[in-house]
Amino acid sequence: MLDSDPQPKSSPEAHPTSVIALTGGVGGAKLAFGLHRIVAPGEFMAICNTGDDFYHLGLEISPDIDTVLYTLSGLADPSRGWGRRDETWNFMAALKEIGGHTWFQLGDQDLATHIERTKRLAEGETLSTVTDYFRRQLGIATRIVPMSDDPVRTRLRTTMGWIDFQDYFVRQNCAPMVKEITFDNVEAAHIAPAILPALNNPDLQAVVICPSNPLISVEPILAVPGMRKALRSCTAPVIGVSPIINGQAVRGPTAKLMEELGFKSSASAVAQRYTDVIDIWVVDESDANTCVPTGVEKVVTKTLMTTTKDREKLAQNVLAAVQ
Repeated sequence: MLDSDPQPKSSPEAHPTSVIALTGGVGGAKLAFGLHRIVAPGEFMAICNTGDDFYHLGLEISPDIDTVLYTLSGLADPSRGWGRRDETWNFMAALKEIGGHTWFQLGDQDLATHIERTKRLAEGETLSTVTDYFRRQLGIATRIVPMSDDPVRTRLRTTMGWIDFQDYFVRQNCAPMVKEITFDNVEAAHIAPAILPALNNPDLQAVVICPSNPLISVEPILAVPGMRKALRSCTAPVIGVSPIINGQAVRGPTAKLMEELGFKSSASAVAQRYTDVIDIWVVDESDANTCVPTGVEKVVTKTLMTTTKDREKLAQNVLAAVQ
C-alpha cells in the first residue's frame, strides 16, 4: 500500500526539532510524508494551514490537518488523496435519504475524527492540543500543529459573490471565476504556541515550504501576524518547493486561481510571492530555466511525487540543498 509502513513511534519531546514544514492540501502532505520518513523520529514538525477549516453539520472540520494526520499515520486513501482508506459511506447515504446537505463527503471513519474534535474544542481544548492528542493516538512521532489556534477563514470574491473556500472548492468545484482572496480574522490570529520555539531552536536545520497551493494553502499560514518575520529571523534556511510543473499544477485549482488573479502560472511566479522568506527555490526538471528572485538559490530536481519512493527522494533532495 502506498502510505503503509509509517515511521516507528518515538517520543518527540526527547528530541529538538530539526526540520519544519509549512503544508496544506494533498501535495503538501505528500512531501510532509517523505520528510516524516527520512527525518529522525520526533525531529520533524508539520505546520498546517487552517484557513480551509469550517463548521459543517454541527462539526468542526479541519481538512488540511486531517490529511496530514491520515497520511503520516498510513491511514490515508491513496486513490483520493484525502480521507481514510477502506472508508464506508453509510452516514452520507442516510443523510441523503432525509434531505441533508451531502455536498461535503464525510466517511464513517472520518466522521469519528470530526465528532471527537468538536467535543474537545467545545470543552475548552485548543486546536493545538486536540491535534496533538490525535497524532499521539495514531502513533505519529512527527509533531503536527495548526498555524493558529484562532479561527482564520479563507473566503473568495467570485463572479457569484463572496464564497467560503469549501463551498468554492467542493460544492462549486472551483468553477466560479475568482477576483479576490481574503483570510477573515487573520489580523486577530496568533501563531500557535509550539511554532515560535521551534523556529528559534538553534538546532533547526531547515524550514520547507511544501508544494502546496500558494494562494489558499501557504499564504494563510504566512498571513498570521509575525509568521513572515519569524521565518526571516530564523537561522535555518527556508526552502520552497514549487507546486507548478511546466506551467501546470499537479492537481487542484492553483493554475486557475493564479491566472484569474493576474499572475502567470509558473514556478517563477510562485517564487516571487515567497521572495521575502525563501533562501532556496526547488523546481522540477522541466522548469530548469526558471528565473528565481535575486539572492535565492535554485535547485533543479524531479518534483512529481507518484510513489512513496518519489516522496522520500524529493525530501532527501530538498534537505540535501542545505548540507
